[in-house]
Amino acid sequence: MKRRFFLGAGMAASAALPGVAVAMNPEPENGGAFEVTRTTAEWRERLSDIEFEVMRENGTEPAFSSPLHDKKTTGTYHCRGCDLALYSSKHKFDSGTGWPSFYKALPGSVATRPDRSWFITRTEVHCRRCGSHMGHIFDDGPEPTGKRHCINGVSLEFRPA
Repeated sequence: MKRRFFLGAGMAASAALPGVAVAMNPEPENGGAFEVTRTTAEWRERLSDIEFEVMRENGTEPAFSSPLHDKKTTGTYHCRGCDLALYSSKHKFDSGTGWPSFYKALPGSVATRPDRSWFITRTEVHCRRCGSHMGHIFDDGPEPTGKRHCINGVSLEFRPA
């Protein structure tokens, strides 16, 4: 069975259950509009198929597929959707999960919300400026925060220092 079929079937099943929401198109915390907005057609033109699936439809790239996973260069990771600086290489660590991982985001760069799409509640993280899905935050990271921001590499652009 292909992974995409399994993920799609799981999301469809969870959407059919009462009280289980599929995380799609977050709204800004202030209740208004994101600072950067685009139509679906504009997002599709700007992003590759996998980038669109992850960033606009809350998909997940395959583990260990991102060249950013093993990157150890000093610099900053920006949102591919709007170029907002999100993560510093100083906060990156190897979580062994197959996705770029950070123990904290840059101040004021990301927003979170509950994601109940897989029969459990996870914390979704998205760009606070354009709403692009980045990944999820888990409570199994290193000190000093104890958090693991498990981020899809296709959602990021790296800028060396």
